[in-house]
Amino acid sequence: MSTPDRMLSILDLFRDDTTAAFQEDVMAHLECSRATAYRYLKSLTESGLLAPTSGGAYVLGSRIIELDRHLRQHDPLMRAARDVMRATGDELHANLMLCSYYGDKVMCVDRYWTDDSIESSYARGRPYTMFHGATAKPILANLPPYQLRNLMLWHSAEIREAGLGEDWDEFRANLKRLRTAGVYVSHGEIDPGLIGIGSAIFSPEQKVVGSLVFIAAEARTTEERLEILQARIQVAAAQVSQNLQAPQSNGAAAIGIMPSRPRRLKAPAGVTPARQKK
Repeated sequence: MSTPDRMLSILDLFRDDTTAAFQEDVMAHLECSRATAYRYLKSLTESGLLAPTSGGAYVLGSRIIELDRHLRQHDPLMRAARDVMRATGDELHANLMLCSYYGDKVMCVDRYWTDDSIESSYARGRPYTMFHGATAKPILANLPPYQLRNLMLWHSAEIREAGLGEDWDEFRANLKRLRTAGVYVSHGEIDPGLIGIGSAIFSPEQKVVGSLVFIAAEARTTEERLEILQARIQVAAAQVSQNLQAPQSNGAAAIGIMPSRPRRLKAPAGVTPARQKK
């Protein structure tokens, strides 16, 4: 791992159950000396990504807020989806989530909520596994084979537990069925009592970059309503994909959006990640 990668991986220490990080945490995380940990923390602090606080602790810095504002205003995926989500949600009185992914996690990056009686734990910015729910599986099903092989190597137990396959052949066959269907319906995979209806979003290069998902209460969703939502989510996701091909209103092309590859910092002992064939 390069020095910049090592330094930026310190941000991985900040999770839902973490209020602050200490120099000792960095030393353990990177298996580095105190001097190296101090140097990295100093660089991240000077960039505004971290901020020192009392007791030798470090918290996320104000630069994170600045970057989040910029993301909300200029992210190509969010811009391409915003009007589609609003129009579709208002017409069907339905709740929508826009999701993206990085590494081996999927994340809600935007929501349009018309029905406040439905509560979901899937808040914006909270990462979830790639192997559960209508937010993740449409993305997973459209990843290229070499990335799926790496996921199978690194997360075979999670894949089996999610019912996606006992081995590579079964995993690949299940994802092919999901990909062919074009839409995935989950029942309580993330939140009990809620249905997710999701479809994949693609870049102009036909690389999967995210998913668009309806979130509905299972008890109030009839079969007829479910059929309507399945059809409409595919139409809406296709419209977002089409919008990604158009120039943005500020003159910048949307085609620059590229998904990050599912990867892991360290592969398990004895495992060699698959490489893309030239």
